[in-house]
Amino acid sequence: MIVPIGAIEQHGPHLPLSVDWIIADEVAQAVVDRVGSELPVWLLPTMPFSKSNEHAWSSGTIWLSQDTMMRVLDDIGRCVAESGAKRIVFLNGHGGNSTLLNVVCRELRLAYGLLTFLVHPFVPPAYAPPDPDAANSAELGMGIHGGLDETSVMLHLRPNDVDMSKAVRNVPEWMNEHDHVKFGGSVQFGWLSNDFGDDGHIGDPTGATAERGAQLFEDSVSFIIEQLRDIVGFDFRPQS
Repeated sequence: MIVPIGAIEQHGPHLPLSVDWIIADEVAQAVVDRVGSELPVWLLPTMPFSKSNEHAWSSGTIWLSQDTMMRVLDDIGRCVAESGAKRIVFLNGHGGNSTLLNVVCRELRLAYGLLTFLVHPFVPPAYAPPDPDAANSAELGMGIHGGLDETSVMLHLRPNDVDMSKAVRNVPEWMNEHDHVKFGGSVQFGWLSNDFGDDGHIGDPTGATAERGAQLFEDSVSFIIEQLRDIVGFDFRPQS
């Protein structure tokens, strides 16, 4: 059972609030369209709201508390287990959910005996390996929210919802002076999106293109299909 999870939150002046929901939904739909007849996968409707209170300062952001989200996902896990499904896969489109979803995977495994998994259309910075080329990139490896990649994917999926005339560079270059406390660094830290300016996005969307977005989307769908093939055959006690 695949459970896509998005978010409704600000993404800077150039993008709509629904970016994370759209990407999670479109990727999940494309994955199932391609392998639904090959793999035993079922798709639940995409959750639009999740734990995105790092953007709570911005009007329009709709977020669930940690407690509410844990309870909702526990209810979903219980129902999935009662349906007879053995595996649940969270396809997470919002990086701010990642830590909580890792906890949920463990809790559902314990409570209902489900095999639980977490995948992402794009790997969040906290889970990505260090990028040796980050210092030379336009975003210094810190295009994590409404930057080049997300904007490109939205230009591919929903071009009428993107206003490139309002796209501006907002890369926290000062963070690059730190060896460890930075996006993609070895030390994770608590942050709010308005810690990096009033626009709320973090990255440089000015070079975004629909062509780049189409390739990123295709790569993401193909990679998640590879992951699902592995997930379908995974078990802690494989049959001999």
